Amino acid sequence: MAAPVLRCFARGRWFGTPGPSGVLLLGPREAHSGAQGLLAMQKARGLFKEFFPETGTKIELPELFDRGTGNFPQTIYCGFDPTADSLHVGHLLALLGLFHFQRAGHNVIALVGGATARLGDPSGRTKEREALEPERVRSNARALRQGLEAMVANHQQLFANGRAWGSFTVLDNAAWYQKQHLVDFLTAVGGHFRMGTLLSRQSVQTRLKSPEGMSLAEFLYQVLQAYDFYYLFKHYGCRVQLGGSDQLGNIVSGYEFIHKLTGEDVFGITVPLITSTTGAKLGKSAGNAVWLNREKTSPFELYQFFVRQQDDLVERYLKLFTFLPLPEIDHIMQLHVKEPEKRGPQKRLAAEVTKLVHGQEGLDSAKRCTQALYHSSIDALEVMSDQELRELFKEASFSELVLDPGTSVLDTCRKANAIPDGPRGHRMITEGGVSINHRQVTNPECVLVVGQHILKNGLSLLKIGKRNFYIIKWLQL
Repeated sequence: MAAPVLRCFARGRWFGTPGPSGVLLLGPREAHSGAQGLLAMQKARGLFKEFFPETGTKIELPELFDRGTGNFPQTIYCGFDPTADSLHVGHLLALLGLFHFQRAGHNVIALVGGATARLGDPSGRTKEREALEPERVRSNARALRQGLEAMVANHQQLFANGRAWGSFTVLDNAAWYQKQHLVDFLTAVGGHFRMGTLLSRQSVQTRLKSPEGMSLAEFLYQVLQAYDFYYLFKHYGCRVQLGGSDQLGNIVSGYEFIHKLTGEDVFGITVPLITSTTGAKLGKSAGNAVWLNREKTSPFELYQFFVRQQDDLVERYLKLFTFLPLPEIDHIMQLHVKEPEKRGPQKRLAAEVTKLVHGQEGLDSAKRCTQALYHSSIDALEVMSDQELRELFKEASFSELVLDPGTSVLDTCRKANAIPDGPRGHRMITEGGVSINHRQVTNPECVLVVGQHILKNGLSLLKIGKRNFYIIKWLQL
């Protein structure tokens, strides 16, 4: 078969440079409207990195997204293995890619890998994943589905643009693999894969050269991912797979498998990997994951992760992680040049991402926590829930106390086990080492006053020294 090459059409001419492994790396001159607009615009934003295959296909990738060719709408999918009970920031770009396709009127599928997670994807890894028990995988898969559905709802409710969108479907590949018998599957599928080709994949070569080598389960992962693509092509008409740039080898395996079985062409699009300042890929395995589940990373922590981004990254991240139009991003950056101390781009980035992941309530919570922690805002403290306080002060001790008549500052500190007994604890108060709700208290015998020491929400934030926090929830007020 002649090597296929992808091209993009702009202003009456073809542009695009074939890269390694049959991948097209689009240049800066693509069209920004018409059939090429969707692909070129996301390429301009930096969200779409590589396209496969090369030219030679019966239909070109841009034609799939052209409303005038009869191919509209298309179905695009991306897989997410439930190796943990939450997605993380490293998954966001693939989700943003799906959302951009949905916003353009196409149908998208988020595929939870309830079956493939038990094998473990070797892509980008130096050693084998720790095996997960079946029930753990099922539990993680349920949590991922819930997280995805919540984000889809936030996208629909908070980012609508008045246009007709495509559908967003969440599936689990366990649904079709649990019906398969091993010998039948190997007989039907295995004969279409060549060992030489599978062994040549970069992810396989890297692992084979490592001290630990590679297990058969990991080796077969790319076969199952290829079959997923085939299954979705057959049952949902899916012709495009989206994935991180470390997934290109697996995507190519799916293309080859489908083409051998059906003679049809399918396509792959990769998104860049997000790395830390040290260049490490963000994720669970690297130990630096910023989770999208509130129980693991609070809205405040997610918000602060993006607020803290450096100036040299923030423009790129606005293009990658938000739906803001490029002219608006340019305007935000121009204002930043004039007033960099306000960190306007970082705050807008943090707000857009937090709203998508946690909804408007999550964004409001993150802003309340920011005001309470960094601006000592009593007003923010008064409207915070005990859950928000626990999220904000994760290391804080949490106590539920009954407010007896005449309860003093000293009584409160001792009941919360915040100060030692005896003269030393008394002295910590008189010497200014104690504050309640951001206000220093120096009189141990001062009786607590509702509205001052006890907030309207029935909570008190007690701080001892500079870093030790205690949250008190008052009962029977």
